Amino acid sequence: MAELTFEITEQLGVLSTNAKGWTKELNKVSWNEREPKYDLREWNPDHSRMGKGVTLTDEEVENLRKILNGEEIEDDIDEADFV
Repeated sequence: MAELTFEITEQLGVLSTNAKGWTKELNKVSWNEREPKYDLREWNPDHSRMGKGVTLTDEEVENLRKILNGEEIEDDIDEADFV
């Protein structure tokens, strides 16, 4: 398995800190030397280890912002598919 490389290109903010000092952060991260994406995950204090997280494109972050602000967004999801 190929080695995973990453570079935190921009630290945007810390959402919380747990008892062991790990922080849940929103950052811009370049994974395997690709274009940086928004990244939400837990990091140890020196950023050498990380937990599972979510990476989002600029468009996905904009859609998330709209959802959190209660704005309507266009999508291709049929709400009838939800119970």
